[in-house]
Amino acid sequence: MTCSNALRGGISLVSSYLKETLDFMFPKSCSICGRLADAGDRFSQYEDFSLALSGNSSGLQVCGKCLSSFAPCEHDKRWFLCLSDPYDGDPFPGLALYLPLAYEGTVKRAMPAVKFGKKAYLARFFGCLLGSFMKCDSVHADLIVPVPLSAQRLKERGFNQAAEMAKPASAILGIPYAGDVLYRNRNTHRQTELKGTLDRIANVTGAFGVSEEWDLTGLTVIVVDDVVTTGFTLHEAAVALYEAGAEKVLCAAFAGNRQANND
Repeated sequence: MTCSNALRGGISLVSSYLKETLDFMFPKSCSICGRLADAGDRFSQYEDFSLALSGNSSGLQVCGKCLSSFAPCEHDKRWFLCLSDPYDGDPFPGLALYLPLAYEGTVKRAMPAVKFGKKAYLARFFGCLLGSFMKCDSVHADLIVPVPLSAQRLKERGFNQAAEMAKPASAILGIPYAGDVLYRNRNTHRQTELKGTLDRIANVTGAFGVSEEWDLTGLTVIVVDDVVTTGFTLHEAAVALYEAGAEKVLCAAFAGNRQANND
């Protein structure tokens, strides 16, 4: 063994001991609930995936209790009509929504941390889960696109949580990610701020457009959002994609509870 190899080996050994010492003295807390992050042995594959996808560690720590709470609904309970309250004259009344998790418990506590706590790494983890669920259910498409934020909302938040979810889902499914297909024509109010169905419809009607650089003719497109309740936002995004020539649009969200008050 050369001196340089011996030196590298010694440094590696010291680093390993140092990490173990620091982990013992300052145990890591779960990024979701704050309890001791004790699920590292079940989390190594996600770390490898994060490194392959972005070149960086995920920055996420999870406890076993939170990790086990992300079990999806039964297979036959993951598909819905996109709109919770269908209306006469809907040009796409059969628009399908893939929804694997209920917006409750751990998921309900975690999502505000994504949106308002600026924890984009949580959104990426949820996107990994979403992609894994969809792969198990053999969901196929030609493109995955996220629901876009308005320029104002993007500036406030610093990232688009739907895009952060769609990217890892795209990698897992092997479906190209296209973040610049959809754009918002105007700023819209948060759906949570609007109580009436008509107000929610009016808020997002015509709010989305498709970039002229994209030809969607004959393509199947998955449009992804983080959380869904009434489905109006995803519905309007799908309308824009259909009007741009898409042959089929599937809507997908990480979680939803059509009775919950979320956007």
